[in-house]
Amino acid sequence: MKRPSTTVILTAVTSFVSLMIMAAGLDGQAAGAMGLVPARLSGQLDLVGAVPAWLTPFSCTLVHGGILHLFFNMLMLVWCGTAVERLLGTPGMLTIYGVSAIVSALAQWMSAPLELSPVIGASGAVSGLIGAYALSFGRPRMLVQSPRFNRFLHVVWLAAAWAVLQLAVGFVAGAEGLLLATPAHIGGFVAGLLLQRPLLLWRYRGA
Repeated sequence: MKRPSTTVILTAVTSFVSLMIMAAGLDGQAAGAMGLVPARLSGQLDLVGAVPAWLTPFSCTLVHGGILHLFFNMLMLVWCGTAVERLLGTPGMLTIYGVSAIVSALAQWMSAPLELSPVIGASGAVSGLIGAYALSFGRPRMLVQSPRFNRFLHVVWLAAAWAVLQLAVGFVAGAEGLLLATPAHIGGFVAGLLLQRPLLLWRYRGA
């Protein structure tokens, strides 16, 4: 029997924990205890019984703000994560997911270091896989003679397009009274873009 991919296992674990929290009606408590609170990372807030602040970039990925939030994050995790894992291998996929979780948390913290509202969801980490997916399976336009410079322009274009999209979505959501972790989404995506090439070269270094 074929072992399920690491992406599928990661999706299943995240979904299970998130659904158990929702089923128990502990959404608010879990957000405070496991979510990323920028003020905690700044050392300005101490929450008794909460996950250590330095672990919250990872623990926040296990808490979601409802079924739709969980569904769309897990859909993109399976879609992009499976393809990235197939291309870069399990270590590469996990590296992008983990580093993107950290970078997205730092981006959110830098944008508002004293913010008290917790950030929850796997969106930042998943954004890194989306970035790696877009770079892996998109084709750069041949604008100049240098393939290397064309790749650079492609990375810049993807990062700019994603940033504009996230800012637009965040603006619309804000008008509806919803708060999105826009800096986290942008930071995670950029991390995925920057990690894709080195991890690809490392995996096929002996080819």
